[in-house]
Amino acid sequence: MIRKSKRLTMGEHRGDEQHEIEHICDMVDYINNLPDCIVHHILSFMPTKEVVKTSILSTRWKNLWASAPTIDFDDLLFCSVSDIDYDDLFVCDRKVHDRRQPDVTSFMNFIERVLRLRGVSNIIKFRLTCVSSYEESQIQNSQIHSWISDAIMHNVQELDLSLFREDPSMIPWSILDRTSLVSLKIRSNYYVTELPSCISFPCLKTLHLLSVVFPDDDHAEKLLLGCPVLEELVLSHNWMNLNNIVISNSTLKSLTIEDILHFQEDILHFQEPLYDPTNVCKIKIDAENLTYFEYIGFLSNEIILSNTSSLVNACVYIPPEWKKEVTGRVIGLLKQLQYVVSLKLCRRTLESLVFADNNLFRFPVFPNLSHLILSMKIGKHTFRVLMDLLSFCPVLQSICFSEGFMRDRYLGMNYSIWSLIPKCISNCLKTLTFKNFHADNSEIGFLKCVLKHACVLERMDVWWSKTPRPDIKKRMEARVEIETMKRNSTACVIKFS
Repeated sequence: MIRKSKRLTMGEHRGDEQHEIEHICDMVDYINNLPDCIVHHILSFMPTKEVVKTSILSTRWKNLWASAPTIDFDDLLFCSVSDIDYDDLFVCDRKVHDRRQPDVTSFMNFIERVLRLRGVSNIIKFRLTCVSSYEESQIQNSQIHSWISDAIMHNVQELDLSLFREDPSMIPWSILDRTSLVSLKIRSNYYVTELPSCISFPCLKTLHLLSVVFPDDDHAEKLLLGCPVLEELVLSHNWMNLNNIVISNSTLKSLTIEDILHFQEDILHFQEPLYDPTNVCKIKIDAENLTYFEYIGFLSNEIILSNTSSLVNACVYIPPEWKKEVTGRVIGLLKQLQYVVSLKLCRRTLESLVFADNNLFRFPVFPNLSHLILSMKIGKHTFRVLMDLLSFCPVLQSICFSEGFMRDRYLGMNYSIWSLIPKCISNCLKTLTFKNFHADNSEIGFLKCVLKHACVLERMDVWWSKTPRPDIKKRMEARVEIETMKRNSTACVIKFS
């Protein structure tokens, strides 16, 4: 029986609208009744441009934004057509009108007005982003220093600076030194020219430096040595003038080293390469409490892990533009990571090992490796390398294929590699996660092979690929074929998501 849709009368339409308005009003009243600390926490997830707009909501909200613990200035938000006059944000009794697209002057005036009208309450997090290029007017370094100084005077704990401009911004280390900063993140086409004679960040636990180039080894080590309680360090594209540095810190827990450029040239405004690829830097890491290590790049620099027996988690990311000579470097890095418990291999890391040929015997045994994450699509050649790699993982309990198999690489149901099942799959594997599943024969064959040999498998999670028009019949047939497969482990649960 088909039920005809009921046509609402005008009165009923008005009733629905009235009900919706009352519901919105109830929600507004509910938010208005929240204590300031909760409202401030909600506002901390919003750019300051949007936070200031709340001042027009009611009398209570008129000045509430001024004591928000998070300040977020982003010039990119001022590069789209605005629906509000920023001068009117501070005059609640005036009508707000649509205005033209704001320029750099509007951005600077907005920052000055916010900082001037802000109360004396402390700032927890201060974020400043200046990456746009302005032809007529440039933000001066002195203005940036003034804004940062204002945050420092408000006892800021987390400072996040993204300053990619035609005129490289000078980071005012003198005003940052000996502060209560807990987190410092700098992304800038900035060349360090001078540091205080004795630099000290007594409370700093997180330090991210992206494209901050040091003139020599001494300056880099001087800054790192000035962070005695550092726990998280990210160094990205800092190796232009460095030859031999030591990262030595007994409190360091997480370290990320990156050798590739993230940002596009039109954003960075660089006219020349940041570093000479022939200049190899020897990076020695001495961190007895390091538990997480991540490397992103082509291993153009030499990584030496020393005194890192506590290392538990590691991630290796080789970009798509890898070369054959990367193979030996990857194997060398994996040897230094042989005692980790969890290992993530991303993009072309596994593919770079295809050219190792008969040198795979140089792989170390991973005696503690329990979890392996493969963040790449597995093809015919990389699948063979994977099987060889797994033979060096005697206690592996979990494997995750986060991107599945390459669809143009048909392995075949009778592919000889199926007969070379590593012992870890047969004796130790408890969890298998296979994402981006298309129900192709190669994928089905692999899952059936695992079910056939895995003695202690407890769970197999299969995630369907996100395709616009999936073949429902093909999926159902594949699911039935896998679920009805005779399993070596009777305790195994198969879940399709």
